Amino acid sequence: MRTILVVGASRGIGATIAHLAEAQFQVYSISRTSPEKTGSLHFSCDVLTDPLPIIDEPLSGLVYCPGSINLKPFAGIKANEFRQDFEINLLGAVRCLQHYQRNLQASDVASVVLFSTVAVQTGFPYHATVAAAKGAVEGLTRALAAEWAPKIRVNAIAPSLTDTPLAERLLSDDTKKQAAAARHPLRRIGAAEDIAQMAMFLLSDKASWISGQIMHVDGGVSAIRT
Repeated sequence: MRTILVVGASRGIGATIAHLAEAQFQVYSISRTSPEKTGSLHFSCDVLTDPLPIIDEPLSGLVYCPGSINLKPFAGIKANEFRQDFEINLLGAVRCLQHYQRNLQASDVASVVLFSTVAVQTGFPYHATVAAAKGAVEGLTRALAAEWAPKIRVNAIAPSLTDTPLAERLLSDDTKKQAAAARHPLRRIGAAEDIAQMAMFLLSDKASWISGQIMHVDGGVSAIRT
């Protein structure tokens, strides 16, 4: 059985990916808090500040899930807020990928899955910090896909608003949920499993000819006007 690592697996999309992956892979997971339900081999770790765990075997996949939703008018954003979003969204991924690069290279084939946002390629007000940080993730995705080809595939998923703990402030009551759903052509907000299933596809051999891509799983909002 092949082995993958899911970073940020304690809740939301990361937890769902780890749960789905357990049927196909041996799963290692890293997060600051322990997952509520998991069959993975879990390490409690802050990927920005703590020493990263050593894994003594090849990795067929690495998924980096940590992110942020910091929505504010541009005029009120402090430089440190840009820095914090950049650190969690990009530099945490860079740190993990550099640390586990040899594990990925030791596998016959490997897949890296990163996370962007629909707000990079479709402009939304108040999204300056997250769009800037995730734009950097998209650049990293394409650069590493080129550098690590042909052995390691690198792709990113760009979701729209998804019903996870990270977005709970934006979806705190039925009125907000209905308004958010109405902004999407498919008339609902995303579920964690919608995004996790795309990650599972990208980790699988079914995606063996896909690399350097930004996969939009966003209820149609980036491409459709109704």
